[in-house]
Amino acid sequence: MKLDPVSLRLFVAVMEESTIAAAAAREHIAASAVSRRLADLEDALRVPLFTRSNKGTEPTAAAYALLNLARGVLNDLDGIASQMRDYGAGVRGHVRVVANISAITQFLPAQLQSFMALHPQVDVRLQEQISTAIAQSVAENAADVGILNQGQYGERVVQLPYRTDELVLVVPTSHPLARRKSARLADALPYDFVGAHPGSAINNQLTRAASEAGLPLRLRMQVTSYDALCLMVAAGLGVGVMPRGSAALYKGSQPIRVVTLNETWAHRQLVLCVRSEESLSSVARLLVDHLRAPPTTPAP
Repeated sequence: MKLDPVSLRLFVAVMEESTIAAAAAREHIAASAVSRRLADLEDALRVPLFTRSNKGTEPTAAAYALLNLARGVLNDLDGIASQMRDYGAGVRGHVRVVANISAITQFLPAQLQSFMALHPQVDVRLQEQISTAIAQSVAENAADVGILNQGQYGERVVQLPYRTDELVLVVPTSHPLARRKSARLADALPYDFVGAHPGSAINNQLTRAASEAGLPLRLRMQVTSYDALCLMVAAGLGVGVMPRGSAALYKGSQPIRVVTLNETWAHRQLVLCVRSEESLSSVARLLVDHLRAPPTTPAP
């Protein structure tokens, strides 16, 4: 059975206006066309909807039953059209985001909160990865948007400026370096280090810097999160390096001190990466534009 939504809409109008003439005027259509639509609807349903006489038309019991069903169908159709318009306008859909822990702990919570407040029907799916894996996920279309450290990841992704952050040295409050406001990495290399998980950009940078300084990196243990790193440092198991914004989250709750690193590489550029700006869906473009907007409040 093929039911015409236009016929259903005209049928509802006739039921609500009580006469074909009034329904035709409301819907801006000729009364004869309304009558023909009603007849076609009755043929399709194989049931009389109105009794006709020289006094006009009277709804049958079937018409009253159809009225609620028709209203439900028309509302569903309107809902479909509305949702599709939302998709077309980029306010409904989902975006797959992969980001490194630095972006997740420093910037994304507030940014995603404000984005989803503006676009509550957008589903943002976030996963943490290291920077090399992020670039690969975006290049292979396993993610729409990546946030990672600026670097060389091949030509399959495009990097867009995002935020800057600063790496700092985190030490126990009882540590000899805790009394200093700033230090060079060489000052910390004689001590044990608590590092991030293997392959992380910070670990790679520490290894390169230690090699350039001609000193070994005494990596005592590696953890997968900044809160675990701070807990280990607070327990006196070593010193660590992490972003200043992330360290600020734990500074008040753990017996640790934050020491500025006097190294050029301690200032980093975080970037967004996409396969291409042209390949972004409308909803992914909304998110990228939101993430790239200047911060309204300073990072922690």
